Amino acid sequence: MKERSVSDSTAGVPAMPAVSERVRALHAQMTLDEKLAQIVGYWLDQNGVVAPMQSEMAAGQKDAGQLVDVTRHGLGQYTRVYGTRPVDPAERAAWLWEEQRRLKRETRLGIPALVHEECLTGLAAWKAATFPTPLAWGASFDPELVHEMAASIGDSMRELGIHQGLAPVLDVIRDPRWGRVDECIAEDPYVVGVLGTSYVAGLQSAGVHATLKHFVGYSGSRAGRNHAPVSAGPREIADVFLPPFEMALFDGGARSVMNSYAEIDGVPLGSSAEYLTDLLRGRWGFDGVVVADYFAVAFLEVMHAIAGGRGEAAAAALVAGIDVELPTGDAYLAPLAERIRAGEFDEAFVDRAVLRALAQKEELGLLDPDAFEDEPPSEIDLDSPRHRDIARRLAEESIVLLSNDGILPLAEPDSAPSRIAVIGPNAHRAEALMGCYSFANHVLAHHPGFEIGFEIPTFLEAFEAEVGGNADVVHARGAEVEGEDRSGFDEAVASAAGADVAIVVVGDQAGLFGRGTVGEGNDSETLELPGVQRELVEAVLATGTPVVMIALTGRPYAIGWALDGERRPAAVLQTFFPGEEGAAALSGVLSGRVNPSGRLPVSLPRAAGAQPYTYLHPRLGGASDVTATDPTPVRPFGFGLSYSQVAYGGLVVDAEVTAGGSFAAAVEVANTGTRTVDEVVQLYGRDVVASVTRPVAQLLAFQRVRLAPGQSATVRFSVPTQRFAFSDRSMTRVVEPGDVEVWVGADAAATEAAGNATARSTLAVTGAVHVLTTAGPRQATAEVEASAVASDAASESAGAEVYSGGAGVR
Repeated sequence: MKERSVSDSTAGVPAMPAVSERVRALHAQMTLDEKLAQIVGYWLDQNGVVAPMQSEMAAGQKDAGQLVDVTRHGLGQYTRVYGTRPVDPAERAAWLWEEQRRLKRETRLGIPALVHEECLTGLAAWKAATFPTPLAWGASFDPELVHEMAASIGDSMRELGIHQGLAPVLDVIRDPRWGRVDECIAEDPYVVGVLGTSYVAGLQSAGVHATLKHFVGYSGSRAGRNHAPVSAGPREIADVFLPPFEMALFDGGARSVMNSYAEIDGVPLGSSAEYLTDLLRGRWGFDGVVVADYFAVAFLEVMHAIAGGRGEAAAAALVAGIDVELPTGDAYLAPLAERIRAGEFDEAFVDRAVLRALAQKEELGLLDPDAFEDEPPSEIDLDSPRHRDIARRLAEESIVLLSNDGILPLAEPDSAPSRIAVIGPNAHRAEALMGCYSFANHVLAHHPGFEIGFEIPTFLEAFEAEVGGNADVVHARGAEVEGEDRSGFDEAVASAAGADVAIVVVGDQAGLFGRGTVGEGNDSETLELPGVQRELVEAVLATGTPVVMIALTGRPYAIGWALDGERRPAAVLQTFFPGEEGAAALSGVLSGRVNPSGRLPVSLPRAAGAQPYTYLHPRLGGASDVTATDPTPVRPFGFGLSYSQVAYGGLVVDAEVTAGGSFAAAVEVANTGTRTVDEVVQLYGRDVVASVTRPVAQLLAFQRVRLAPGQSATVRFSVPTQRFAFSDRSMTRVVEPGDVEVWVGADAAATEAAGNATARSTLAVTGAVHVLTTAGPRQATAEVEASAVASDAASESAGAEVYSGGAGVR
C-alpha cells in the first residue's frame, strides 16, 4: 500500500483504481445491470436470525430454485453457502462447484461468484473445528499460535471454495457490558493489533482474504449497548480505535475491510467518506475492497434516518466508499439503478466499486480460465488432528488463574481428593464452551435436530477422563445460566457437602439478539453473573467444602466477592469460551497436567457502575479522594497466576533514544519454582510529561517465555518510539521528546514494592518532535536467550501429572 490521491476534488468525480488490462476490458463490456450484480451478495436459503433485523430485511428473498433468475446478470458474492444452515460439507462443495461452472457457462460474461463466510472462532460451518473465542486469543498473548490457528482455518475454507473470511474483529474493548466483547481480543489496542495482524497473515497465507471489522469505533457505544451512538472524540478514535486496523493493513496486508454499524458524533460510518475514503484510501493507501456489514446500507435509511429511501442510502454508501453491499442487494440493485437511469446519481461511483470488486476476484483466481475446472473435494475433514492440536494448545494457554490458596493442583499426592462434586450450569453443556460466532451457537441453535458434528466433551466428561479412577466424581446442575429457578440448589448443596472438593462451573451462554447472556445484541445492564449463579456458589461455599470456581464466560464479570470476599472459593479460574478442547484444557489445569499461563486481556471490573474503564487511563481516570466511586479493577489487565514462581530483575534500558528511533530494554527472568512455566513478560512505560494527558501505564511489548525449573532467560526488546505516539493538540500523530519511564511488570498494576515488577528506568527521548508516517515500525520485537537447564530439572516437563509447586504464585 502507498499513500496517494483518491479523488478529483475539483470535479467531484471519483478517481478510478489502478487495475489490470483484463479487469479494465471486462468492465468495459458491462451493462449497468451487470455492474450492479458484481457489487452485491446473495444470501441463499437463509433461515434463523443471525444478523440484526434479518427478518425485517429479508422480504422478497428468493429460493434456490430461482437462482437462474437471480443471477441472470451475474453475481458478486454468495453469502454464507456453508454457514447459514447445517449442510454436509462435501455435498455442498459439489453443489458450489457446479453452481460456479453454471455462472461461467450461462451468464454473458462468465464471472464466478466470490464466496464469503464467517470464521472468527473457526469456519462457521457444520462439522468444522471450533477454536477459542478472540478474548481467549488475547488471554494467550501468543501471536504465533493465533497465526497457526488462522492458517488452519484458511486451509479449510480454501478447500471448500471459500474466498473471503469476515474476521478478525479489531474493536478495542471499552465497556464489558457490550455483548460483543467475546468477539474482541483485548482492551489494549496494541495487543489487538498484534494478534489481529497475526490472524490476518495466517488466514491470507492460505489464499483467503481477511476482512477487518468493524471500521471503526463500534465498541465505543454508549453504555455498552449494541448499535448505540458513539461519542468518542477524534483523539480517542486516532489513538485507540484506529491503530489495530493500521497494523493489520500495513503489517498483515489485509485485503478487505467492513464498515461499522456505529455513528460517531452523528455520522454513520456507512456514509463516512472521511473514514472509508479519505483516511482508509487517501492517507493509508488501501487498495482492497470495502464491504458493508450486513444490511448496513439499508440501515442508513431505516436506523440512522439519513437517507429517504434505499436508492438514496445506496448513493450515500457508494460515495463514502462501500464497494460491495452485503448480504444482499437491497439497495445497490433496483433502487440504485432507478436513481442512475433517472440521472440522479453518477454511475462513475458504481464503476469505481466494480473495478475494485473485479480486481479482488482476479487476485483470488476467479477470473482465470481454468477456475473451477478441477473437481470438488469428495472427502473433507474440517476437524482434523491438526485442528484439534492447535485448539488444545490455544485453550491451555488462555486459561487465567485468578486466585489459589493452595488447593490447586488437585493432583498433589498428599492432598488429592477422593470425592469431587462438579456443579453448575456450565459443567455439563458443550455449548457453554463456544462463542457467539461458533456455528453451534450462531446457527445450529435454530436447528435443534442436528448434532454439533464434531467431538466436544463437556467439562464434566473431560474432567472424569482426566482423573480416571482416582476420584469419585458426582454431578449436580444446581441452576440454569439464566432465570430465577433455585430448585436445584438442594441437590447441589448435598453433593458438595459429601465431597472433598466442589468444582462450580458458572458463566454464560453465547447467543444473538436476546438468545443467551452474551453475544451480538446481548448487552448487559449489570456485570453480576447471570441468573442465580452467585447464589449457587455462595450456597455451596456455605457447606464448608473447599470450592474451585470456574468462570466460563464471554465477558469479564464483577466477581470481586469470589476473589476477595470474606467467604470465597479456594481458587478461581477465568476462561473465555475456550472451544472444542477447552474442557480438556481446564481439566488439565485442575489436575496439574497443565500449568496455567493465561493473562487477563481485559481488566476484571469492580462493578458495572465503574464502566467504561480501561487500564490505559490518565491520572484523572483512576481512584482518588475527590470521588466516592472506585474504578480500580479487582484484577488488572495482564494479571494471571501459575503453579510456579518467576523472579524479575536486572532491567537495563537505553539511556536515550531519538524520537522516531527504537530503544533497547533487557530484563532477566528466572523460574525459581519446581514447575516448567510459560511466563508472559510485559514491558510497560509512561510519559512523565506530555502536551496532552497520557496513560499512567501503557503496554509497550510482551513476550511468552518458557522456563524449566531453575532456568533463567534474558529477554531483549527492541521498541520503536512509535509505541509512545499520540495525537497532539493539532491532531497530528507524534512522538514528543522528553523523559519516559520504562519497567517490566507481572501486570499493568505491578509495582516494585509489591515484588512483581522491576524498578523503573528513565529513558530520555531526544531530538525534535517526530511526526508519524505510515512507513514507521509499529511493533516491538523480542529475542530470548535462555540459560542451560540442569539435567535433573530438564527431566521435569510441562506435561507432568503430579508435581510440587507454590500455590497461587508467578
